[in-house]
Amino acid sequence: MHARIQTALRQLEATHHIRILYASESGSRAWGFPSPDSDYDVRFLYSHSPDWYLTLDAGPDTLNFPVDDELDLAGWELRKALKLLRGGNAALFEWLQSPVVYREAAGFREALGSLLPAFWNPRAGLNHYLGLMRRGVEDDLTTEHVRLKRLFYALRSTLAASWIRQRPNEVPPMEFRPLRELLLATLHDVVNELLTRKATADEKTTVPRPAALVEYLQAEYEAALAARETLPVTRYPDPTAALDALFRAWMADAGTM
Repeated sequence: MHARIQTALRQLEATHHIRILYASESGSRAWGFPSPDSDYDVRFLYSHSPDWYLTLDAGPDTLNFPVDDELDLAGWELRKALKLLRGGNAALFEWLQSPVVYREAAGFREALGSLLPAFWNPRAGLNHYLGLMRRGVEDDLTTEHVRLKRLFYALRSTLAASWIRQRPNEVPPMEFRPLRELLLATLHDVVNELLTRKATADEKTTVPRPAALVEYLQAEYEAALAARETLPVTRYPDPTAALDALFRAWMADAGTM
């Protein structure tokens, strides 16, 4: 699959006349609880040649492709990504933390990563994870048997939201292992058993709804809803100038290719 991913990235560059600056895993394989048949969720950031940006009308800034059983590819154009970073986009914060990196222009992640704390917006982050929690609590986990995959999606989002409530000035980690530090001690054995099951189960596997764990998720969801309007808004100097400088630097680099 890694060879297939590298081939796909090269084909994207040739077909769309882009330069992929960064590509990483964004799903369960990066979070730390994949199933044997989990697909590969590859997210990438790309730039065009300088001439592409010198037009009156902006072109498309996103590349999305049909998902097959193994590979899910999607990417954002660099200027779009930098604007989203300025707004504290939580998904982008995760991509830049991923432990699985498929492609990186020299120094790209380091340049953006050093600025992440200044862009972190706890309210925006909490709202992102609340949206994911809502699906779990209100839709996915209401029946007697629940999909194991959706249970872990809800749990990871819940722990990320809890991290933000408890440590609003710290970016929550992408990976599940450090997030687990916030889990109630009484639930560790249940989660360990489910993790063991998930390591050998397929994506459609269901389990009896773990009542205590779901009760915890529901309580955390209510706590997050109550907290979203009271979280502090950290004020930093406007980061636009720093992002403009990064954008110009990568464009200058593209001009020498």
